Amino acid sequence: MANTKQKPVSILSLATFCFLSLYFVKKQAFSKVSSPSSLGLNQENLTHLHFYFHDMYGRNPTSVEVAEAAQTNISKTYFGSVFVMDCPLTTHPNISSKRIGYAQGMTAYELGLLMILHFVFTEGEYNGSTISILGRNLVFENVREMPIVGGSGVFRFARGYAEGKTFQLDVKTGNATLEYNVFVLHP
Repeated sequence: MANTKQKPVSILSLATFCFLSLYFVKKQAFSKVSSPSSLGLNQENLTHLHFYFHDMYGRNPTSVEVAEAAQTNISKTYFGSVFVMDCPLTTHPNISSKRIGYAQGMTAYELGLLMILHFVFTEGEYNGSTISILGRNLVFENVREMPIVGGSGVFRFARGYAEGKTFQLDVKTGNATLEYNVFVLHP
């Protein structure tokens, strides 16, 4: 017959184990409450940006279709198409005007566009900063409003909205120049 006698666990050993467990759990916490001022969030700025977005197809495209559904070819709204983009942002409607950055992201066609978009700035005080948009772009509306869901650099903790409207459209090529007014709250 085997010896089934177990050694008793001392209360001191049990207490030590519990204390060390709590100590390590507390030390390895994945969150903590921070003061907004520790991240420079004492006051907010409202910045209004105005620029032009050049969405081009054809020989030197800035938007390219990367996927489509079976019914896309028979859809009048391109339903099921997915495009990626790297479109220049300029200070004026002419593509040769001063370039201030790029609109990078993707769109999925439904009755409007689902836009996942980053305005990436390469000039001036916003160089290296981004503004992120995630929302619906109703392309048949005169002015489309889309939410700003974040940003980086100067625009860290950004929120606000972007208004886009078609400035010029070539129906043969699909090339478009879009005018954007962006209103962003940031530290």
